[in-house]
Amino acid sequence: MSETTHDGGVAVSARPSPDEGLSGAELAAKYGLAVSGARPGLVEYVRQLLGRRHFILAFSQAKLTAQYSQAKLGQLWQVATPLLNAAVYYLIFGLILQASKGMPSDVYIPFLVTGVFVFTFTQSSVMAGVRAISGNLGLVRALHFPRAALPISFSLQQLQQLLFSMIVLFLVAIGFGSYPSPSWALIVPVLALQFLFNTGLALIMARMGAKTPDLAQLMPFVMRTWMYASGVMFSIPVMLADKPAWVADVLQWNPAAIYMDLMRFALIDGYGSENLPPHVWAVAAGWAVLVALGGFVYFWKAEERYGRG
Repeated sequence: MSETTHDGGVAVSARPSPDEGLSGAELAAKYGLAVSGARPGLVEYVRQLLGRRHFILAFSQAKLTAQYSQAKLGQLWQVATPLLNAAVYYLIFGLILQASKGMPSDVYIPFLVTGVFVFTFTQSSVMAGVRAISGNLGLVRALHFPRAALPISFSLQQLQQLLFSMIVLFLVAIGFGSYPSPSWALIVPVLALQFLFNTGLALIMARMGAKTPDLAQLMPFVMRTWMYASGVMFSIPVMLADKPAWVADVLQWNPAAIYMDLMRFALIDGYGSENLPPHVWAVAAGWAVLVALGGFVYFWKAEERYGRG
């Protein structure tokens, strides 16, 4: 376009841009631009996670190896820590408080050790999940990958640690008269269901911990309360026999108690099905699926916010 100036000259003006008047969103759509770090669809997100499966496994193994690298006993602390906890609980609850009522010592000791090992699996997964994002901000901000890989990797780390510890758990069971039997095959589905539950819980806590890092200071108290309410050191039906029935039912149906009791039923000869609530396998599967799927979706919905700010 051109126009004549006051002195007779001709001035040429720029042509209007074809993008003039378009909003930012319209410009992005016109040129095929997308928001950096935008959350992918749920199916695509799952596909990306499957593509990072080797990273998830390698990261969990590296974390497991590094966990006790500065200690002289190294990986032996994976077993020693829950065993020492079990010894302390046996001294206080088994000998002093007589929490073993209704159970002979050859049942109570493997009962207690199994409870400590199994609950520690959930406890460690939750605590690792709280710090999965907030404790790895450098990695989150430096690389592009589905953030769910971190809490899943930490849950996998805790599963590997438990599998290592299971050797000692087997020895304790055998030492007190519970020898390998077909019921030991039930250990595999119990661990699979608990792993799904723990992973979902870790995903939930990872999102909450990413927004509120102080949650890591509160969770030890929450987990300790959960432990005391889950029958780690005592039989819930026996200890609450004189209380309203609904109290024992609520405590027995909580997922930590469900997975501990199933593991005890699988391992210990003297711990029969009469100690389990009705439909226990359906409840265990329900908790696992509900928390795993719910936790995954809950975490995915905030994918684009991790590492920001």
